[in-house]
Amino acid sequence: MAKVGIIMGSKSDLPVMQEAVDALNKFEISIEVDIVSAHRTPEKMMEYGKNAHLRGISVIIAGAGGAAHLPGMIASLTPLPVIGVPIKSSNSIDGWDSILSILQMPGGVPVATVALNGAKNAGILAASIIGSSDVKIQNKIIDYKSSLKESVIKDSLI
Repeated sequence: MAKVGIIMGSKSDLPVMQEAVDALNKFEISIEVDIVSAHRTPEKMMEYGKNAHLRGISVIIAGAGGAAHLPGMIASLTPLPVIGVPIKSSNSIDGWDSILSILQMPGGVPVATVALNGAKNAGILAASIIGSSDVKIQNKIIDYKSSLKESVIKDSLI
């Protein structure tokens, strides 16, 4: 059963969202990946948002560009934590439209938002959320952060 659902508005978002896939694979967390457009497949989006938790999903990562309604709409439908990845797309205003669409959610409908094209951090955040109740994953997060520290120390010795 997948623990993290990774969804995006279109296939063109996949190169960015692949970094979330890679991060979660590194932590050996099961995932499912799908294209769920808030504007082109609203019925699919509604079904996904309402039923993800019933299928064993623990966290949803939703990437979208342009108007970027997918993360917020999913958050309005699910009891799960949602991490939004704003994507700089071909119809984007330097990505600011996507960032603000995801970041400026109304009270009561939170979406954790990472940096523009920040899918890697979305994957790490999803792993940390799962790690808060799964010691095995938490230990992998601890090891990962330790490796970051070691990398900086190694690089400072040049």
